[in-house]
This record gives sequence, C-alpha cells and structure tokens, in this order.
Amino acid sequence: MNTSLRPPVMLYTESSPNPNSMKFVVNFPLVPEGLSFDYADPSEALTEGKSSPLAVALFGFDYVKRVFIAYNFVTITKAEDVEWEEVLFETKQFLKGYFEEEKPVFVQTTIDANTTRVEADSPTVQKIKTVLEQYVRPAVESDGGAINFHSFDETTGNVKVLLHGSCSGCPSSTLTLKAGIENLLTRLVPEVKQVEAEGV
Repeated sequence: MNTSLRPPVMLYTESSPNPNSMKFVVNFPLVPEGLSFDYADPSEALTEGKSSPLAVALFGFDYVKRVFIAYNFVTITKAEDVEWEEVLFETKQFLKGYFEEEKPVFVQTTIDANTTRVEADSPTVQKIKTVLEQYVRPAVESDGGAINFHSFDETTGNVKVLLHGSCSGCPSSTLTLKAGIENLLTRLVPEVKQVEAEGV
C-alpha cells in the first residue's frame, strides 16, 4: 500500500464504563464494518479464523489481559493491579508505531473466513439484527465494546447476544442488557420476550 495515500495515523483514547478497559480509536478502519474480534487470552489470538498479529503483540505486555478489535478501535483490558496512568503512554506509543509501520492487524485468512458467511435469517431474526445494528451497536461501541446477535428461540422468545470488549466483565453490563437492550427489543420486536448475554 502506498503510504503517501493514507492520512497520518491519528490515535486517541476514550475511557469506558469498565475501569480496567480503555478504548484506543484510530482514524481508519481496522476491520470491515460489523465485524469484531474478542481475545480473552493469548492463545485465542493464534486461533484459526480469528488469528491477529496485533493481538499477539499486545499480549506481549504483561498487563494486557484482554484485547478486543472492532471497526476503528482496539479496546484493551488491563490487569486490576496496574493503573492506566502507568501504562497508557507506552500503550499508545506502541499502537501508533504499529499502525504507522502498517503491520498487519489480522492474517488474511481471518478476514476471508469472516466476510464470506451468508445466512438465511427468519423475518424476526432480521428485525432483531436491525434493532441491534441501528440502536444498540453505536451506543455499545461508544463505550469500547460490541454486541453481536447469537441466537433466537422462536418458541420461548429468548434472544441471546454476545458482549465483547469492555462489556465483558463490566459491572454495569447486566444492567445495560436488562434495562436498555431488553426493553428496546421487546418494544420494537413483539416476538422477543427476554434477552440474555451468552458467556458473560
């Protein structure tokens, strides 16, 4: 890629509701919109289908406990015994240098494996996904996390969602899920009776 065509790397941080998570935002896309990747430990960064050299490099810092990569940001969750003031400058400098050198965020097979899926959704599932995309995802991403549709049980009306990034392990995520997301979905999609987070 011709480096003269890309704007200079701009990187800024945003705190999230989870005090151990910090959102590092850049001025260009890291993944195709709608995709996100969550790494709860270093081995996941090497897993087929989600392999990420960037996540591997970040886990090289002993205070990094979780890495989440979405459209134009990386959310890093640190160890509880480390303060952000101690490591924030170092982390920002590392990320800025990584992106300026145009090192790979993912291996090509990760992008290939996640951009070719075609799903035939029921009308209800399409409505649920639309509500999540238009109303829920922007709010959750602004806090450094992400939400993905997991499944919908037509008989019970139970929706399962996956929470990633700063939402994982965040004390307020359950409240957000029940008070915000469940209220919204049950109001806009009458077939939905309740919402649960999978794996939280």
